[in-house]
Amino acid sequence: MGSDSIRIYTLARELQLSSKEVLALSHTLQIEATTPSSSVSQADADRIMAASQANSVEPAPPPKPPVAPPPEINLRDPAYYLNREISWLKFNQRVLHEAFDERTLLLERLKFMAIYSSNLDEYFMVRVSGLKQQIAAQVTQRSLDGLTAQAQLDAIHKELKPEIQQQHQYFTEFLKPELAKENICLLDYDNLNPQQVAFLHQYFLDQIFPVLTPLAVDPGHPFPYISNLSLNLAVLVKDTQTGDGHFARVKVPSMLPRFIELPENSCDCSTCRWSGVPIEQVIAQNLEFLFPGMTIQACYPFRITRNADLELEEDEADDLLLAIEEELRKRRFGSVVRMEIQTGTPDFICQTLMRELELDESDVYHIEGLLSLSDLMGLGFLPFPQLQQAPWTPIVPTRLRKVEQLEMPVVAANGQPDKSIKEPPTDIFSVIRGGDLLAHHPYDSFTATVQKFITQAAHDPNVLTIKMTLYRTAADGGLTSSPIVSSLIAAAENGKQVVALVELKARFDEENNIVWARKLEKVGVHVVYGLVGLKTHTKIALVVRRESKKIRRYVHIGTGNYNPKTARLYTDLGLLSCRDDLGADLTDLFNYLTGFSRHQSYRKLLVAPVNLRDRILELIDREIDHQRQGNSGRIIAKMNSLVDAKIIRALYRASQAGVKIDLIVRGICSLKPGLKGISETISVISIIGRFLEHDRIFYFHNQGQPTVLIGSADWRQRNLDRRVEAVVPIEDPALVAELRELLEIMLSDNRQAWDLQPDGTFVQRRPAPDEPERSTHELLMQRATQYAHCLLH
Repeated sequence: MGSDSIRIYTLARELQLSSKEVLALSHTLQIEATTPSSSVSQADADRIMAASQANSVEPAPPPKPPVAPPPEINLRDPAYYLNREISWLKFNQRVLHEAFDERTLLLERLKFMAIYSSNLDEYFMVRVSGLKQQIAAQVTQRSLDGLTAQAQLDAIHKELKPEIQQQHQYFTEFLKPELAKENICLLDYDNLNPQQVAFLHQYFLDQIFPVLTPLAVDPGHPFPYISNLSLNLAVLVKDTQTGDGHFARVKVPSMLPRFIELPENSCDCSTCRWSGVPIEQVIAQNLEFLFPGMTIQACYPFRITRNADLELEEDEADDLLLAIEEELRKRRFGSVVRMEIQTGTPDFICQTLMRELELDESDVYHIEGLLSLSDLMGLGFLPFPQLQQAPWTPIVPTRLRKVEQLEMPVVAANGQPDKSIKEPPTDIFSVIRGGDLLAHHPYDSFTATVQKFITQAAHDPNVLTIKMTLYRTAADGGLTSSPIVSSLIAAAENGKQVVALVELKARFDEENNIVWARKLEKVGVHVVYGLVGLKTHTKIALVVRRESKKIRRYVHIGTGNYNPKTARLYTDLGLLSCRDDLGADLTDLFNYLTGFSRHQSYRKLLVAPVNLRDRILELIDREIDHQRQGNSGRIIAKMNSLVDAKIIRALYRASQAGVKIDLIVRGICSLKPGLKGISETISVISIIGRFLEHDRIFYFHNQGQPTVLIGSADWRQRNLDRRVEAVVPIEDPALVAELRELLEIMLSDNRQAWDLQPDGTFVQRRPAPDEPERSTHELLMQRATQYAHCLLH
């Protein structure tokens, strides 16, 4: 944005009008502006101001008289809360809807269908298994909305079974034909031509047969162990000599591709771009090689899901790393919580599997068509650009361009760039000394910000110490896949003191983190495994640097993991700063994490489980006080989940006082908006799209002197009581304005946003016929690109 332009929301603040009213004035004056973040020229701004002063819009009303407290209502009533398990299912429904939405590109629809299935796998492994354990232990505690564990489990099955049927039906009857129209053919074995059959027969003998192991089930062969999330074939064979029937199980090898690609020249259609067959069908058609001398009567695919949550007695463990390794071995044998089996499988096979796996009928999901649609993710990345979103390349923030060594040409005396002279690169520390820097991923490059910060610290001779937390760093333990860990190793080899707090209890990343921990320890990094009874979920880094005769501390405090892969897929924020108070706070926090400390007060940080909930409640109460004194209270909060009962009750009290509250909650939300006398001033939206919304932003208006915070914590009991979290106030006015603009863009979204209703359902926003589409992710990518373009020109 140029220096002679002004944003609509800034103009609205100056005129004491809403952004909507200023946009209406702009439309009347035929000034192009569509969102609160739109910019207008100074001349157009003057015209809008003149029109406002000419009473084109009603002036702002005088301050309201003090509001008396509402009559007492029991805010603990279960009727005022949504069930957290069902709320998560509603979130996953919104993910599935992206696969159903005709506006979503075809291969992207496959990806969303795969994500939906993958999400469900984890949900059963953790949430459903947890409810089953509560039932087995006869736990009587009810959920916020008053349901027992059994009632919640029944509600889950009732919600899911028709939805999963709908998912598979849509894939079979719509997406597969749509793929075929684009000459992407996922074929059934029965429809192959002789050339294709011959190819797959040889492929089976060369690639599949050597890794298969048929396992018989009879009195001499006990029922085999079936691994979590494995795809299997239940096979019925008949002995050709005795006539006896037998039952066997064949595991589909997970190390081979789920869909076997056929040769291009084998297709009947000359325009075919890709064709393939599910591997389980290839195995099914060649079972005679596994059971020679037997007649193959039938086979039926099935898949199981096991309890994968760890049960760890930390206070009794002498060595936390060894204890977690032992629990990971036990995880393989967790109880089965779900079986998916192909529709049409004979009842006696279902009953046999249910008996051996100790399942009830409610745990069995009969699937029409392909099982394990999470494997569609591979097809979603087929190299057909016109069928998927254009790849996004993150932008290097303006202030860090020289640090990135994107050397800008020096302008010569004639006004033309002198290509023979280039400005030298600047170290990132000098940039941070020039003022706080806020990085917004994936729009801002993770490599050019966070990764550069740690990499330069590792090689800077003036850096003395690096301390950071590692929760999820990369997809595997291979050193090349984690540049952050590589930098920490380099720092230790360069003689710096390096401290890494590796959270071994990060769910489903435990094995990776054990690998990282051992690699770091081998090179002399001080590795700490966290606190007993608490997960270290905070995303913080501290760099101590000698500068002249003083020591300066640099910090990074973020909302997302130090993981370059997820930084391209998740939206996250991170603050880079050298403010003394933040450096001192992070020093105290790391001492709390690595040593013996009961530190209870911080200069700026809000830390869980120390003071985070109390400070959030105080900030909500402050807005209530402002409202009751006749001023305007205002809260905007963005997070992944909202479940904490104390904070929900505080928000209800704020709404009863008249405080306007906008919540942007991507996933679980137990708060009911729009209840008369309870939450009439609260609205809740969820944003679902190409990026996973992951950042947390908390905005409290405070009579025009806003308190704005970002951090790693959701408003959930686990984050506030059972995790170490850090939330930091943003104090630079320009960064505060940037975050407010970001929130306004999300609140005005009419493409990716869903509105939560009081009954727990969601309604997707759609633009009116004469209204432009406003997609948060598209607008933010456009904004980042425009900033970069303006810099280059």
